[in-house]
Amino acid sequence: MSNSTELSTEIKKPSLFWLATETGRALFEWSTIIPYNFIDNNCDSGDGHPVLLLPGFMATDSSNKPLKRYLNKWGYNAFGWDIGRNFAKVEYLDMLSDRIEELYDEYGMKVSLIGWSLGGIFARQLAKRRPKLIRQVITLGSPFGGITQRNHARWLHNIITVGKGTQDVDPDLLADIPVPPEVPFTSIYTKEDGIVPWEVCYEKTESPIIQNIQVRGSHLGLGVNPTVLNIIADRLRYQENNWQPFKPKHFISDLLFYPSIS
Repeated sequence: MSNSTELSTEIKKPSLFWLATETGRALFEWSTIIPYNFIDNNCDSGDGHPVLLLPGFMATDSSNKPLKRYLNKWGYNAFGWDIGRNFAKVEYLDMLSDRIEELYDEYGMKVSLIGWSLGGIFARQLAKRRPKLIRQVITLGSPFGGITQRNHARWLHNIITVGKGTQDVDPDLLADIPVPPEVPFTSIYTKEDGIVPWEVCYEKTESPIIQNIQVRGSHLGLGVNPTVLNIIADRLRYQENNWQPFKPKHFISDLLFYPSIS
């Protein structure tokens, strides 16, 4: 499936409308998680492989609890990152790399990574570090395509450089963030994102193992959005040797997807 959306020459911050309505829209999405767990009976049973969930900036594992319960319900072994609040520290990569190796050794299966916002940037970097241990990566509203000031995602650049000057940040790391991992990768994003520019949340070029999926929803509600849950459940069924693009086949997806998704 090809992505018909092209990056504009000038990426702007999310509109004030989407920013002002972000919390209200997210609360609505969070309110759907309980009824969705009762009515969604179309997910295949999982194969028990480990799934590591990485929270967004300033969030903790609590933000991923509904997703964790959902995945465990359908037969996967989902885990939080067990680091605490996400303060965007680069040293998390070393800690999480060890965590991935532990899960791989314990279950004897490759680990899937799901990262929300900043957590998705960490997930992609981890997949580049330990590709032989990673089954696939899924990001939710992660601005991996532009974290520097020139790309108008200045807030994230400032987060990463807290307490440091820009010159003290590893330039190789900054340059590597937009590079996709060499494992199956799905970027889930929304044009209604009130936190980060949606234009930097998807890959400019798709491939047989890279897919961008646009959904309707808020940034703060992506981890509980029924459409996103449906996509994640579908994606986790695949391994690198049988991975294929997602196609909506659930009535909630048909209702919530943009027409560009077919």
